[in-house]
Amino acid sequence: MVQKMRAGLAALGIFIGTTTVIWLVAMGEGVSHRAQQQILELGARNVIVRTKEPNAGSDQESGNRVKTYGLLRADYRRIVENIPNISRAIPMRELRFELRLDNRTADAKLVGCVEDYFELNRLQIARGRWLTARDRGKKVVVLADDTAKRLFPFENPIGRTIWVGSEFYTVIGQTKPRTASAAIGGSLDSRDYNLDAYISLETLRHRVGDLVMKRIGGGQGFDFTGEKVELSQITVEVENIEDVDETAQIIETLLKKFHDEEDYAVVVPRELLRQAERTRAMFNVLLVVIAGISLFVGGIGIMNIMLATVTERTREIGVRRALGATRKHIINQFLAETVVLTSIGGLLGVLFGLSVGPIFRGLRAGITMASPDMLPPIVQSLEPRIAPWSVILSLIISLGVGVIFGVYPARQAAHMDPIEALRHE
Repeated sequence: MVQKMRAGLAALGIFIGTTTVIWLVAMGEGVSHRAQQQILELGARNVIVRTKEPNAGSDQESGNRVKTYGLLRADYRRIVENIPNISRAIPMRELRFELRLDNRTADAKLVGCVEDYFELNRLQIARGRWLTARDRGKKVVVLADDTAKRLFPFENPIGRTIWVGSEFYTVIGQTKPRTASAAIGGSLDSRDYNLDAYISLETLRHRVGDLVMKRIGGGQGFDFTGEKVELSQITVEVENIEDVDETAQIIETLLKKFHDEEDYAVVVPRELLRQAERTRAMFNVLLVVIAGISLFVGGIGIMNIMLATVTERTREIGVRRALGATRKHIINQFLAETVVLTSIGGLLGVLFGLSVGPIFRGLRAGITMASPDMLPPIVQSLEPRIAPWSVILSLIISLGVGVIFGVYPARQAAHMDPIEALRHE
Protein backbone atom coordinates (compact mmCIF):
# COMPACT_ATOMS: atom_id res chain seq x y z
CA MET A 1 0.00 0.00 0.00
CA VAL A 2 2.84 2.38 0.92
CA GLN A 3 4.68 1.59 -2.32
CA LYS A 4 1.51 2.20 -4.35
CA MET A 5 1.07 5.59 -2.70
CA ARG A 6 4.71 6.45 -3.40
CA ALA A 7 4.35 5.44 -7.03
CA GLY A 8 1.13 7.49 -7.32
CA LEU A 9 2.77 10.58 -5.82
CA ALA A 10 5.76 10.18 -8.14
CA ALA A 11 3.50 9.93 -11.18
CA LEU A 12 1.47 12.91 -9.87
CA GLY A 13 4.50 15.20 -10.11
CA ILE A 14 4.98 14.28 -13.79
CA PHE A 15 1.21 14.56 -14.38
CA ILE A 16 1.17 18.12 -13.05
CA GLY A 17 4.26 19.11 -15.03
CA THR A 18 2.93 17.68 -18.31
CA THR A 19 -0.47 19.31 -17.84
CA THR A 20 1.21 22.62 -17.02
CA VAL A 21 3.20 22.56 -20.27
CA ILE A 22 0.08 21.99 -22.39
CA TRP A 23 -2.14 24.42 -20.48
CA LEU A 24 0.34 27.30 -20.39
CA VAL A 25 1.20 26.97 -24.07
CA ALA A 26 -2.52 26.73 -24.95
CA MET A 27 -3.22 29.95 -23.02
CA GLY A 28 -0.26 31.66 -24.65
CA GLU A 29 -1.39 30.53 -28.11
CA GLY A 30 -4.90 31.84 -27.36
CA VAL A 31 -3.63 35.29 -26.37
CA SER A 32 -1.26 35.39 -29.34
CA HIS A 33 -4.00 34.32 -31.77
CA ARG A 34 -6.27 37.10 -30.49
CA ALA A 35 -3.51 39.68 -30.95
CA GLN A 36 -2.77 38.45 -34.48
CA GLN A 37 -6.47 38.55 -35.38
CA GLN A 38 -6.59 42.20 -34.35
CA ILE A 39 -3.58 42.90 -36.54
CA LEU A 40 -5.14 41.01 -39.45
CA GLU A 41 -8.31 43.10 -39.03
CA LEU A 42 -6.17 46.10 -39.91
CA GLY A 43 -5.41 44.36 -43.21
CA ALA A 44 -2.17 42.52 -43.94
CA ARG A 45 -2.10 44.23 -47.36
CA ASN A 46 -2.59 47.70 -45.89
CA VAL A 47 -0.21 50.56 -45.32
CA ILE A 48 -1.61 52.97 -42.72
CA VAL A 49 -0.49 56.59 -42.88
CA ARG A 50 -1.54 58.59 -39.81
CA THR A 51 -1.33 62.22 -38.83
CA LYS A 52 0.66 62.85 -35.67
CA GLU A 53 1.41 66.04 -33.82
CA PRO A 54 5.05 67.01 -34.41
CA ASN A 55 7.40 67.22 -31.44
CA ALA A 56 8.67 70.66 -32.35
CA GLY A 57 5.98 73.28 -31.86
CA SER A 58 7.08 75.58 -34.67
CA ASP A 59 3.72 77.31 -34.91
CA GLN A 60 3.60 78.00 -31.18
CA GLU A 61 7.20 79.23 -31.13
CA SER A 62 6.35 81.76 -33.83
CA GLY A 63 3.41 83.02 -31.80
CA ASN A 64 0.78 81.51 -34.08
CA ARG A 65 -2.24 80.35 -32.09
CA VAL A 66 -3.29 77.93 -34.84
CA LYS A 67 -1.12 74.83 -35.21
CA THR A 68 -1.14 73.44 -38.75
CA TYR A 69 0.18 69.93 -39.28
CA GLY A 70 -0.65 66.46 -40.58
CA LEU A 71 -1.66 64.80 -43.82
CA LEU A 72 -3.03 66.88 -46.66
CA ARG A 73 -5.61 66.20 -49.32
CA ALA A 74 -2.75 66.84 -51.75
CA ASP A 75 -0.84 63.94 -50.12
CA TYR A 76 -3.81 61.69 -50.83
CA ARG A 77 -3.87 62.73 -54.49
CA ARG A 78 -0.12 62.26 -54.86
CA ILE A 79 -0.29 58.76 -53.34
CA VAL A 80 -3.13 57.71 -55.66
CA GLU A 81 -1.55 59.19 -58.78
CA ASN A 82 2.11 58.25 -58.30
CA ILE A 83 2.25 54.88 -56.54
CA PRO A 84 1.59 51.72 -58.62
CA ASN A 85 -0.08 48.49 -57.46
CA ILE A 86 -2.62 50.25 -55.23
CA SER A 87 -6.07 48.67 -55.03
CA ARG A 88 -7.58 51.63 -53.20
CA ALA A 89 -6.70 54.48 -50.85
CA ILE A 90 -9.18 55.49 -48.17
CA PRO A 91 -8.87 58.93 -46.50
CA MET A 92 -10.60 59.92 -43.26
CA ARG A 93 -10.73 62.76 -40.74
CA GLU A 94 -11.81 62.39 -37.11
CA LEU A 95 -12.31 64.75 -34.21
CA ARG A 96 -14.14 64.90 -30.89
CA PHE A 97 -17.64 66.35 -31.18
CA GLU A 98 -20.69 66.74 -28.96
CA LEU A 99 -23.92 65.31 -30.34
CA ARG A 100 -27.18 66.46 -28.75
CA LEU A 101 -30.84 65.52 -28.73
CA ASP A 102 -33.06 67.50 -26.32
CA ASN A 103 -31.39 67.06 -22.92
CA ARG A 104 -29.30 64.03 -23.94
CA THR A 105 -25.71 64.37 -25.15
CA ALA A 106 -23.00 62.06 -26.47
CA ASP A 107 -19.33 63.02 -26.55
CA ALA A 108 -18.56 61.07 -29.71
CA LYS A 109 -15.80 60.85 -32.27
CA LEU A 110 -17.05 62.45 -35.48
CA VAL A 111 -15.53 60.56 -38.41
CA GLY A 112 -15.54 62.04 -41.88
CA CYS A 113 -15.08 59.13 -44.27
CA VAL A 114 -15.76 57.70 -47.71
CA GLU A 115 -18.00 54.78 -48.61
CA ASP A 116 -15.18 52.17 -48.50
CA TYR A 117 -14.52 52.94 -44.81
CA PHE A 118 -17.41 50.61 -43.93
CA GLU A 119 -15.82 47.54 -45.55
CA LEU A 120 -12.29 48.46 -44.47
CA ASN A 121 -13.19 48.44 -40.77
CA ARG A 122 -15.60 45.48 -40.97
CA LEU A 123 -18.57 47.44 -39.72
CA GLN A 124 -22.10 46.04 -39.91
CA ILE A 125 -25.42 47.85 -40.17
CA ALA A 126 -28.03 47.21 -37.47
CA ARG A 127 -30.64 49.67 -38.78
CA GLY A 128 -30.98 51.88 -41.80
CA ARG A 129 -28.08 52.09 -44.25
CA TRP A 130 -24.49 53.19 -44.67
CA LEU A 131 -23.25 56.32 -46.43
CA THR A 132 -23.35 56.32 -50.24
CA ALA A 133 -21.99 58.58 -52.96
CA ARG A 134 -25.25 60.58 -53.04
CA ASP A 135 -24.72 61.55 -49.38
CA ARG A 136 -21.56 63.52 -50.15
CA GLY A 137 -22.01 67.08 -48.90
CA LYS A 138 -25.36 66.30 -47.26
CA LYS A 139 -26.14 66.62 -43.55
CA VAL A 140 -26.77 62.94 -42.82
CA VAL A 141 -25.10 60.82 -40.13
CA VAL A 142 -24.67 57.14 -39.24
CA LEU A 143 -24.44 56.51 -35.49
CA ALA A 144 -22.36 53.79 -33.86
CA ASP A 145 -24.05 51.48 -31.36
CA ASP A 146 -23.18 53.23 -28.06
CA THR A 147 -23.66 56.70 -29.58
CA ALA A 148 -27.15 55.76 -30.75
CA LYS A 149 -28.08 54.28 -27.36
CA ARG A 150 -27.00 57.42 -25.50
CA LEU A 151 -29.13 59.65 -27.69
CA PHE A 152 -31.99 57.19 -28.34
CA PRO A 153 -32.10 54.75 -25.40
CA PHE A 154 -35.65 53.55 -26.19
CA GLU A 155 -36.32 54.77 -29.73
CA ASN A 156 -35.43 53.94 -33.30
CA PRO A 157 -33.03 56.71 -34.40
CA ILE A 158 -33.57 56.28 -38.15
CA GLY A 159 -35.09 59.39 -39.69
CA ARG A 160 -34.66 61.49 -36.53
CA THR A 161 -32.60 64.68 -36.46
CA ILE A 162 -29.85 65.48 -33.94
CA TRP A 163 -27.54 68.40 -33.26
CA VAL A 164 -24.01 67.87 -34.53
CA GLY A 165 -22.25 70.91 -33.21
CA SER A 166 -24.48 73.81 -34.21
CA GLU A 167 -26.33 72.12 -37.11
CA PHE A 168 -29.10 69.56 -37.52
CA TYR A 169 -28.22 66.21 -39.13
CA THR A 170 -30.58 63.40 -40.12
CA VAL A 171 -29.78 59.91 -38.82
CA ILE A 172 -29.78 57.41 -41.70
CA GLY A 173 -28.16 54.38 -40.07
CA GLN A 174 -26.90 52.66 -36.95
CA THR A 175 -24.01 50.18 -36.84
CA LYS A 176 -23.87 46.97 -34.82
CA PRO A 177 -21.58 46.72 -31.76
CA ARG A 178 -17.97 46.11 -32.74
CA THR A 179 -15.15 44.83 -30.54
CA ALA A 180 -12.62 47.53 -29.77
CA SER A 181 -9.15 47.04 -31.23
CA ALA A 182 -6.30 46.92 -28.73
CA ALA A 183 -3.29 49.21 -28.86
CA ILE A 184 -0.37 47.52 -30.63
CA GLY A 185 3.07 48.59 -29.51
CA GLY A 186 3.71 52.29 -29.95
CA SER A 187 2.47 52.42 -33.53
CA LEU A 188 -1.29 52.03 -33.32
CA ASP A 189 -3.66 53.39 -30.70
CA SER A 190 -6.59 51.45 -29.34
CA ARG A 191 -9.81 52.16 -31.24
CA ASP A 192 -13.36 52.03 -29.88
CA TYR A 193 -15.77 51.98 -32.83
CA ASN A 194 -18.91 52.06 -30.66
CA LEU A 195 -18.71 55.77 -29.79
CA ASP A 196 -18.40 57.06 -33.36
CA ALA A 197 -20.62 59.11 -35.61
CA TYR A 198 -19.97 58.86 -39.36
CA ILE A 199 -20.58 61.58 -41.94
CA SER A 200 -19.32 62.10 -45.47
CA LEU A 201 -15.73 63.36 -45.64
CA GLU A 202 -16.92 66.03 -48.06
CA THR A 203 -19.62 67.09 -45.60
CA LEU A 204 -17.07 67.35 -42.79
CA ARG A 205 -14.83 69.51 -44.93
CA HIS A 206 -17.55 71.97 -45.98
CA ARG A 207 -19.75 72.03 -42.85
CA VAL A 208 -17.12 71.71 -40.08
CA GLY A 209 -13.88 72.64 -41.81
CA ASP A 210 -10.25 71.79 -41.18
CA LEU A 211 -9.79 74.30 -38.36
CA VAL A 212 -10.94 73.38 -34.85
CA MET A 213 -10.74 76.07 -32.17
CA LYS A 214 -10.53 75.34 -28.45
CA ARG A 215 -10.99 77.63 -25.49
CA ILE A 216 -8.18 77.55 -22.95
CA GLY A 217 -7.63 79.20 -19.60
CA GLY A 218 -10.11 80.02 -16.88
CA GLY A 219 -10.88 82.34 -14.03
CA GLN A 220 -11.05 85.98 -15.10
CA GLY A 221 -9.97 85.44 -18.65
CA PHE A 222 -9.62 82.85 -21.36
CA ASP A 223 -8.05 82.52 -24.76
CA PHE A 224 -8.45 80.43 -27.90
CA THR A 225 -6.09 78.04 -29.63
CA GLY A 226 -6.68 75.98 -32.72
CA GLU A 227 -5.50 73.05 -34.81
CA LYS A 228 -5.77 72.80 -38.55
CA VAL A 229 -5.65 69.24 -39.90
CA GLU A 230 -6.97 68.16 -43.29
CA LEU A 231 -6.81 64.35 -42.96
CA SER A 232 -6.30 62.12 -39.91
CA GLN A 233 -5.45 58.94 -41.79
CA ILE A 234 -4.98 57.46 -45.25
CA THR A 235 -5.22 53.66 -45.52
CA VAL A 236 -3.55 52.34 -48.67
CA GLU A 237 -4.40 48.82 -49.80
CA VAL A 238 -1.99 47.16 -52.23
CA GLU A 239 -2.78 44.35 -54.67
CA ASN A 240 -0.10 41.90 -53.48
CA ILE A 241 1.16 41.41 -49.93
CA GLU A 242 4.72 41.23 -51.31
CA ASP A 243 4.43 44.91 -52.34
CA VAL A 244 3.52 46.18 -48.85
CA ASP A 245 7.04 47.04 -47.65
CA GLU A 246 8.06 48.63 -50.94
CA THR A 247 4.86 50.70 -51.05
CA ALA A 248 5.44 51.91 -47.47
CA GLN A 249 8.96 53.06 -48.40
CA ILE A 250 7.68 54.92 -51.47
CA ILE A 251 5.00 56.66 -49.37
CA GLU A 252 7.57 57.72 -46.77
CA THR A 253 9.86 59.12 -49.48
CA LEU A 254 6.95 60.97 -51.07
CA LEU A 255 5.78 62.50 -47.80
CA LYS A 256 9.30 63.58 -46.77
CA LYS A 257 9.55 65.52 -50.01
CA PHE A 258 6.48 67.67 -49.22
CA HIS A 259 6.59 67.86 -45.39
CA ASP A 260 9.07 70.06 -43.57
CA GLU A 261 8.55 68.24 -40.27
CA GLU A 262 7.66 64.69 -39.31
CA ASP A 263 3.94 65.16 -38.70
CA TYR A 264 2.93 61.72 -39.97
CA ALA A 265 3.60 58.04 -39.23
CA VAL A 266 3.64 55.14 -41.67
CA VAL A 267 2.58 51.83 -40.13
CA VAL A 268 2.67 48.41 -41.82
CA PRO A 269 0.39 45.86 -40.05
CA ARG A 270 2.28 43.06 -41.82
CA GLU A 271 5.42 44.00 -39.88
CA LEU A 272 3.36 44.10 -36.67
CA LEU A 273 2.14 40.61 -37.52
CA ARG A 274 5.70 39.36 -37.86
CA GLN A 275 6.55 41.06 -34.58
CA ALA A 276 3.57 39.37 -32.90
CA GLU A 277 4.75 35.99 -34.20
CA ARG A 278 8.24 36.60 -32.79
CA THR A 279 6.74 37.66 -29.47
CA ARG A 280 4.62 34.51 -29.42
CA ALA A 281 7.70 32.35 -29.98
CA MET A 282 9.57 34.03 -27.11
CA PHE A 283 6.49 33.81 -24.89
CA ASN A 284 6.14 30.08 -25.60
CA VAL A 285 9.79 29.48 -24.74
CA LEU A 286 9.23 31.23 -21.41
CA LEU A 287 6.11 29.17 -20.69
CA VAL A 288 7.89 25.91 -21.55
CA VAL A 289 10.76 26.84 -19.23
CA ILE A 290 8.31 27.55 -16.40
CA ALA A 291 6.49 24.27 -17.01
CA GLY A 292 9.83 22.47 -17.38
CA ILE A 293 10.67 23.51 -13.84
CA SER A 294 7.55 21.65 -12.70
CA LEU A 295 8.74 18.54 -14.52
CA PHE A 296 12.21 18.97 -13.03
CA VAL A 297 10.74 19.08 -9.52
CA GLY A 298 8.66 16.01 -10.37
CA GLY A 299 11.81 14.26 -11.58
CA ILE A 300 13.61 14.96 -8.31
CA GLY A 301 10.62 13.46 -6.49
CA ILE A 302 10.85 10.33 -8.62
CA MET A 303 14.60 10.01 -8.00
CA ASN A 304 14.02 10.36 -4.26
CA ILE A 305 11.33 7.66 -4.29
CA MET A 306 13.46 5.32 -6.41
CA LEU A 307 16.42 5.74 -4.04
CA ALA A 308 14.14 4.80 -1.16
CA THR A 309 12.92 1.83 -3.19
CA VAL A 310 16.50 0.69 -3.82
CA THR A 311 17.19 0.72 -0.08
CA GLU A 312 14.02 -1.26 0.68
CA ARG A 313 14.77 -3.83 -2.05
CA THR A 314 18.43 -4.37 -1.20
CA ARG A 315 17.92 -8.06 -0.37
CA GLU A 316 15.96 -8.60 -3.62
CA ILE A 317 18.85 -7.06 -5.56
CA GLY A 318 21.33 -9.36 -3.78
CA VAL A 319 19.24 -12.43 -4.63
CA ARG A 320 19.05 -11.46 -8.29
CA ARG A 321 22.80 -10.83 -8.45
CA ALA A 322 23.47 -14.21 -6.76
CA LEU A 323 21.27 -15.93 -9.36
CA GLY A 324 23.35 -14.50 -12.18
CA ALA A 325 21.81 -11.09 -12.95
CA THR A 326 24.40 -8.61 -14.23
CA ARG A 327 24.67 -4.95 -13.34
CA LYS A 328 23.15 -4.12 -16.72
CA HIS A 329 20.08 -6.22 -15.84
CA ILE A 330 19.64 -4.36 -12.54
CA ILE A 331 20.03 -0.96 -14.24
CA ASN A 332 17.47 -1.91 -16.91
CA GLN A 333 15.03 -3.11 -14.26
CA PHE A 334 15.04 0.11 -12.25
CA LEU A 335 15.14 2.31 -15.37
CA ALA A 336 12.10 0.48 -16.75
CA GLU A 337 10.19 1.04 -13.50
CA THR A 338 11.03 4.76 -13.54
CA VAL A 339 10.07 5.16 -17.22
CA VAL A 340 6.76 3.36 -16.61
CA LEU A 341 5.96 5.74 -13.73
CA THR A 342 6.81 8.85 -15.75
CA SER A 343 4.99 7.52 -18.85
CA ILE A 344 1.79 6.90 -16.89
CA GLY A 345 2.02 10.38 -15.34
CA GLY A 346 2.82 11.92 -18.73
CA LEU A 347 -0.04 10.21 -20.60
CA LEU A 348 -2.56 11.14 -17.91
CA GLY A 349 -1.20 14.69 -17.98
CA VAL A 350 -1.66 14.85 -21.76
CA LEU A 351 -5.27 13.62 -21.51
CA PHE A 352 -6.04 16.20 -18.84
CA GLY A 353 -4.14 18.89 -20.76
CA LEU A 354 -6.24 18.29 -23.89
CA SER A 355 -9.35 19.18 -21.88
CA VAL A 356 -8.09 22.71 -21.21
CA GLY A 357 -10.81 24.25 -23.43
CA PRO A 358 -13.91 22.83 -21.71
CA ILE A 359 -12.39 23.21 -18.23
CA PHE A 360 -11.36 26.84 -18.88
CA ARG A 361 -14.77 27.76 -20.33
CA GLY A 362 -16.53 26.06 -17.41
CA LEU A 363 -14.44 27.93 -14.83
CA ARG A 364 -14.95 31.21 -16.70
CA ALA A 365 -18.72 30.69 -16.85
CA GLY A 366 -18.82 29.87 -13.13
CA ILE A 367 -16.79 32.93 -12.14
CA THR A 368 -18.85 35.16 -14.45
CA MET A 369 -22.09 33.94 -12.90
CA ALA A 370 -20.74 34.54 -9.40
CA SER A 371 -19.23 37.96 -10.18
CA PRO A 372 -19.76 39.36 -13.73
CA ASP A 373 -17.15 42.12 -13.33
CA MET A 374 -14.37 40.01 -11.82
CA LEU A 375 -12.72 38.89 -15.07
CA PRO A 376 -11.06 41.42 -17.42
CA PRO A 377 -12.36 41.67 -21.03
CA ILE A 378 -9.36 39.80 -22.48
CA VAL A 379 -10.21 36.74 -20.36
CA GLN A 380 -13.84 36.91 -21.47
CA SER A 381 -12.80 36.68 -25.13
CA LEU A 382 -9.85 34.30 -24.65
CA GLU A 383 -10.06 30.83 -26.18
CA PRO A 384 -7.20 28.39 -25.40
CA ARG A 385 -5.59 26.89 -28.50
CA ILE A 386 -3.75 23.59 -28.03
CA ALA A 387 -0.45 23.47 -29.89
CA PRO A 388 0.32 19.93 -31.12
CA TRP A 389 4.05 20.50 -30.55
CA SER A 390 3.41 21.17 -26.85
CA VAL A 391 1.79 17.72 -26.47
CA ILE A 392 4.74 15.99 -28.15
CA LEU A 393 7.25 18.09 -26.20
CA SER A 394 5.61 17.36 -22.84
CA LEU A 395 5.71 13.61 -23.54
CA ILE A 396 9.36 13.75 -24.62
CA ILE A 397 10.28 15.77 -21.53
CA SER A 398 8.40 13.40 -19.20
CA LEU A 399 10.16 10.37 -20.71
CA GLY A 400 13.48 12.20 -20.58
CA VAL A 401 12.90 13.01 -16.91
CA GLY A 402 12.25 9.31 -16.24
CA VAL A 403 15.50 8.27 -17.88
CA ILE A 404 17.68 11.06 -16.46
CA PHE A 405 16.42 10.86 -12.89
CA GLY A 406 16.22 7.07 -12.96
CA VAL A 407 19.84 6.51 -13.93
CA TYR A 408 21.36 7.40 -10.55
CA PRO A 409 19.09 5.13 -8.43
CA ALA A 410 19.55 2.34 -10.99
CA ARG A 411 23.35 2.65 -10.85
CA GLN A 412 23.23 2.69 -7.06
CA ALA A 413 21.32 -0.57 -7.14
CA ALA A 414 23.59 -2.16 -9.76
CA HIS A 415 26.81 -1.38 -7.87
CA MET A 416 25.72 -3.00 -4.60
CA ASP A 417 27.97 -5.76 -3.30
CA PRO A 418 25.85 -8.96 -3.77
CA ILE A 419 27.14 -10.53 -0.51
CA GLU A 420 26.37 -7.40 1.53
CA ALA A 421 22.97 -7.17 -0.16
CA LEU A 422 22.10 -10.75 0.80
CA ARG A 423 23.00 -10.03 4.45
CA HIS A 424 20.71 -6.96 4.50
CA GLU A 425 17.62 -7.33 6.70
